[in-house]
Amino acid sequence: MTILQIKENVSTPQGALQLLKDGNRRFTSNTRMNRNYQENVIATKDGQYPFAAILSCMDSRAPAELVFDQGIGDIFNIRIAGNIISGHVLGSLEYAVEVAHTPLIVILAHTKCGAISGACDQVQLGNLTGLLDKISPAVQAEQTVLHERNSQNPQFLEKVTAIHVENVRREMLAESSLIREAEQSGRIRVETAIYDVETGIVKFKDQYTQKVHAA
Repeated sequence: MTILQIKENVSTPQGALQLLKDGNRRFTSNTRMNRNYQENVIATKDGQYPFAAILSCMDSRAPAELVFDQGIGDIFNIRIAGNIISGHVLGSLEYAVEVAHTPLIVILAHTKCGAISGACDQVQLGNLTGLLDKISPAVQAEQTVLHERNSQNPQFLEKVTAIHVENVRREMLAESSLIREAEQSGRIRVETAIYDVETGIVKFKDQYTQKVHAA
């Protein structure tokens, strides 16, 4: 399927979300699409039509195009440690929504995140300190784990990760009227998800919240 065919077939945010879910199933079952990347380059030389914009962490184990089995021109992928929000990130996402008419935004966190671990341990390190401060509210909000509230406790890390990714969603909608109004009108959808670096599986909100609550 070419990029233009994908764009034509994805008329709703739900359709775009399904493409990502199908892609992750192919990735985890090792049945990825056999793509001709040179054809992708030629097909996108005059323009791009990404069906999703993904805000993900810079972690080398979580490349969004691969874990969702997507090719050149299929998605926007904004990567920053801890998948945090900043003015520049918001500007990029607003471009995706208002200029490229992308129907889906996904905030993609991942397990065993170094940025989450750093925030849990209150790491102080140059400019990284300010970045980790953006994650600290999730650390403070997690109140169910009473002991070993640090990066050595996998359960604590998992719960903080789930809180943080939802915090990012709320911050995005609070700080960008363009994205908020587009979602309220139903023109786009803003989803959260967590990628498991051990299994390759992406779990969307309904899946990872069930696991966190059961822990």
